[in-house]
Amino acid sequence: MHAAVVRSFECPPRFEEFPVPEPGAGRLPVEMIAAGLHPRVRSGADGTHYTSDGRLPLIPGVDGVGRLPDGQVVYFVADDEDPGTMAERTVLDPRRAVPLPDGADPVTVAAAMNPAMSSWVALRRRITFRAGGSILVLGATGNAGRMAVQVARHLGADRVVAAGRDPERLELLGGLGATDVVSLAGDQDEAYARLGEAAADVDVVIDYTWGAPTERALPALLTRRTDRSASLDWIQIGSMAGPEITLPSAVLRAANLRFMGSGQGSVTARGIVAELPSLMTELTRGTLTADAQPVPLADVEKAWTAPAEPGRRLVFTTSPG
Repeated sequence: MHAAVVRSFECPPRFEEFPVPEPGAGRLPVEMIAAGLHPRVRSGADGTHYTSDGRLPLIPGVDGVGRLPDGQVVYFVADDEDPGTMAERTVLDPRRAVPLPDGADPVTVAAAMNPAMSSWVALRRRITFRAGGSILVLGATGNAGRMAVQVARHLGADRVVAAGRDPERLELLGGLGATDVVSLAGDQDEAYARLGEAAADVDVVIDYTWGAPTERALPALLTRRTDRSASLDWIQIGSMAGPEITLPSAVLRAANLRFMGSGQGSVTARGIVAELPSLMTELTRGTLTADAQPVPLADVEKAWTAPAEPGRRLVFTTSPG
């Protein structure tokens, strides 16, 4: 078969011949149809993801849409121990797979499930979020942040504050459910003062940035909260701006702040998979939308390093026989 193959963490994957994986116990063979190029996939391919074990060569891809031997088309999340999904064939654990509803577009599903899953699982599994609450999406201009705005509104948030730096992408978020949009570009003192004014009293922060933006956002919000004893759940999901922050101890004493992460490990695989059918339903209904750009898997090396269009997610496609 052919696959996207990573032989060095310093280079993008190349389209090469690779041995067809043999399904072991509890696995089924699957012919791939579509697999999304998510940030999680990129970090796995360059060896920087926290689950990376450093082994090469590897096939990237953490999820996708494929066809089972009986003809059923499914979306599935790959197990860490199984080959990646950016290949003509791979294997899957049927416990991590859900059928695509009739009429569902495989490319859209492959593009949207992973970025939507981060906020969907966070709000349904990591905290008890009640309709009528308010949410700040920090890093809302990425694909996952864009989906988080939609997910928050769908799950009943009365206010969704979307914050980010990209003006083109920020402009789109009002039409997707954001009630307030805050630019973090320009003078940083002014930017985070705007953020504090808009989001001081939110109930939840979904944080895709970490690093310097989080360091600035914390005091901007906490010093302006009307009631500092009101709980604030800060859910760390991504680290687009850096893997670490400096956290003054006074921040933890000065407000009712609860930090947590949401991702592999903090939520069980079973818990994540349990959320897939309901999320799939909303994507199929069009409640949540994504802009997918299909690219033949044979073009993986070129597409991997090409500039991405705002709001679009690349999806590598194959033609299963």
